[in-house]
Amino acid sequence: MASPQGLAPSTRTLLFLSAAVVVLAGVHASREVLAPLFLAAVLVIIVHPIRHPLEHRGWHRAAATTVVIVVVYLILLVLIAMLTFAGIQFAGLVQEYLAELQDAVGGATSWLATLGLDQDAVSSVTDALQPSQLLGVATSISGAALGVATTLFVVVTYVIFMSVDAARYDGAHAQFGATQSGVLRRATTFNIGVRRYFVVSASFGAVVAIIDGLALWALGVPAPAVWAILAFVTNFIPNIGFVIGVVPPTILALVVGGWPLALAVIAVYSAVNVVLQVLVQPKFVADAVNITLTLSFVSVIFWTFVIGPLGAILAVPLTLLTRAVLLQGGPETVWYSWLSGEDLPKPKPDPSPDPEPAVVEGPAAD
Repeated sequence: MASPQGLAPSTRTLLFLSAAVVVLAGVHASREVLAPLFLAAVLVIIVHPIRHPLEHRGWHRAAATTVVIVVVYLILLVLIAMLTFAGIQFAGLVQEYLAELQDAVGGATSWLATLGLDQDAVSSVTDALQPSQLLGVATSISGAALGVATTLFVVVTYVIFMSVDAARYDGAHAQFGATQSGVLRRATTFNIGVRRYFVVSASFGAVVAIIDGLALWALGVPAPAVWAILAFVTNFIPNIGFVIGVVPPTILALVVGGWPLALAVIAVYSAVNVVLQVLVQPKFVADAVNITLTLSFVSVIFWTFVIGPLGAILAVPLTLLTRAVLLQGGPETVWYSWLSGEDLPKPKPDPSPDPEPAVVEGPAAD
């Protein structure tokens, strides 16, 4: 029986792609179980380092693990509260300005028709702006938060087990550093990359949310806190989060103040969000986790398709995990790892040998 190394490169590629399709199909089928698992793992990885200073101060391992679990729970509760508040407020705004929204949709329909657009295209755009559709978006936002709350027991259980095991794995370097150095190095690189990514995203998200909220408040757009929360959450979606965050406040500004206010909102978001989220932040993310801009963009679409909406937020961590498992195993995958954005280790210079003594030719040598 021929070994895998004896197969043709095209055959090995086909086998790899076939196996990948089977694995991804299984992940997609079990996404309702795996998505909370991935979320819990990412949260534990982010919070885990706070246990080290506690243990250095003499805290027992169980006490430090309890602190990690409590902090993760607080993060989950804050996110659920923010999403629930934003969804409820958004639904209230849609119902409050229902008549104005209908008038705005009618005006948009007439304006698009005057531009000579196809009737099907006009219908598609106006259907998307119908108040019922916007109310459905608001309901889905709050429903997603409630859905997370209903599965909170599963996430809580994952967090408890993972936090306890993470404390045990801290001793892996001391016990298996000599024999499993490659695996431990990849795991450490992955953990550091996840923390750096979320630190960068949260930092930029907070700045963007504050600036957007204050600008919308100054412009007189209703519920600026809701749109600030939306800007913060969508900042964790690479590249396309800006588009998701700008549409609702622009529509509401159109209803409240007409096109001048709507254009002002677009201008503010373009000046702030495009510069920070689209131009500056991807560069910081790429430098923090060593991933190309193209791969970070494609990963959002890919992982959203595989595990659902949560994949948009976990896209970069899941991509880092895939690279750590598949593309950092040896010299045969260095090329693919480099294509993904990973920096190659610089070769160590070989110590130059001592120069050999010169051989003197002549009578003395004879």
